[in-house]
Amino acid sequence: MTHTDDPTAIRAARQLRRIRAFYAAGVVLWTASSAWTMWDSPGSRPMWTSLLLLAVFTGLLAMASRWLRHLGPTGAPRPSHHVAFSGRAGRHAMSKS
Repeated sequence: MTHTDDPTAIRAARQLRRIRAFYAAGVVLWTASSAWTMWDSPGSRPMWTSLLLLAVFTGLLAMASRWLRHLGPTGAPRPSHHVAFSGRAGRHAMSKS
């Protein structure tokens, strides 16, 4: 049994996808907040707080993405697209006569 067949891994991947979306929203929010406070009052405490929270959410997003990539695909394997389906003949189809 591989880790993609494990129900616990499937639930973990689903939860990581949800939390990754939350962290991405946090990154967007704190990027906007940081930009606004830098424009409004550069060098202030709220600006540094926004930048700190932006760094925290960016780190959390990176870790969640890395863990999700480590778990691998959880769905059914996708069919591969071969050269034969594109209408072009590959090197293996050509003869050397």
